[in-house]
Amino acid sequence: MYSFEIREIPGKGRAMISTKPFAVGETIFEEEPFVSRQFSWNAAYGYAACDHCMRPLETVTENVRRLANNKALVVPLIEHDPTKPWLQQFTKCERCKVRYCSEDCRIEALNKYHRVACLGAFHSDDTHPINVLNEIWKKMHYPPETGTIMLIVRLMAMYKQSNNKQQFLESLQSFQSVIVNAEKQIYHKMLGANFEQQMEQLFLAFCRSFADEEFAAFTTADAFKALMGMIGTNSQGIATSTLAEWVKKVSDLPLPEEDKVKLDEYIDDIYNKVGEFAGEFLNTEGAGLYLLQSKINHSCMPNAQSTFPYSNDIVVLKAVAPIQTGEEICISYLDECQLERSRHSRQKILKENYIFVCQCPKCQLQATDPDETSEDEEDDYEMDMDDDAEMSD
Repeated sequence: MYSFEIREIPGKGRAMISTKPFAVGETIFEEEPFVSRQFSWNAAYGYAACDHCMRPLETVTENVRRLANNKALVVPLIEHDPTKPWLQQFTKCERCKVRYCSEDCRIEALNKYHRVACLGAFHSDDTHPINVLNEIWKKMHYPPETGTIMLIVRLMAMYKQSNNKQQFLESLQSFQSVIVNAEKQIYHKMLGANFEQQMEQLFLAFCRSFADEEFAAFTTADAFKALMGMIGTNSQGIATSTLAEWVKKVSDLPLPEEDKVKLDEYIDDIYNKVGEFAGEFLNTEGAGLYLLQSKINHSCMPNAQSTFPYSNDIVVLKAVAPIQTGEEICISYLDECQLERSRHSRQKILKENYIFVCQCPKCQLQATDPDETSEDEEDDYEMDMDDDAEMSD
């Protein structure tokens, strides 16, 4: 039984309200995703992960060598490799060769969507409609990605395999997917004018991929926009990292001070080498839809945070501030750097990407601040706009 409830709050909509106090660091809930998928570019760049739960499928040595583009690198203390518990369990689909971290994941994927989603021998065929659709998406959304069309592909496979399609549709409808404000004509960033031509191309490729009559309800222009809006406004980023998990493990070891210093120097050196080649593109990343987690509203002063402590797609919500009974549980939709920006900048980002004007306590306290960005923030914003323009060319 959960220690919270979902309520409708007048003037605000749906909210998650605590029914007990939570201390800092306390787990509020854990949840498996309704659906999850690795980002398309992550997969293309060889970030090996379980096709079902996104658990890393490369040892820490393999991970470091790939990220640093150096096959000679040696990693110490490999007995603390985080992949060790499942190294002997790796398996794959014999038809399409996608890999899983365990037989349990393979069977769960097969029962949930993979009987339909499996491309068999066409997995690497560039002319297959699904692969064409994915390539169009990749050309629209260069790294860093914030979503993937393959999440919708997986949803379509889940729908076709579902024994209770009405229940499946009701679950989909439970995600907030309003993408257009009829009065103000606020469009989700993914559906803006800059992407009009590409979105039409993506829509046509989607229709070719799901031409069966069974998918007719999803292959109208409005239905496709709703799906894209749902992914854009509800998907939760997921990141797993063999290197990061190994660093956590070895950093906690009770080593002599001299060895501790050497280890710290090694870790710094490895991150420098990795940074030179992979930059910030370090983690295996993807996105998921979570029935509970998606019900949590944003605050620029969050009292909870979504974490992924199991090196897979299970989200664990933890309190980052004391939460009282009857208090709303909120997370931040912005990253740490964005949270430090001005009220005007934060609200601009939230309005463009999540289609709402934030009225959290922090925004209300700063309500009298000037509605303008600082010079540095304006430069950042212009760079973002330039990147969007380049992607739309």
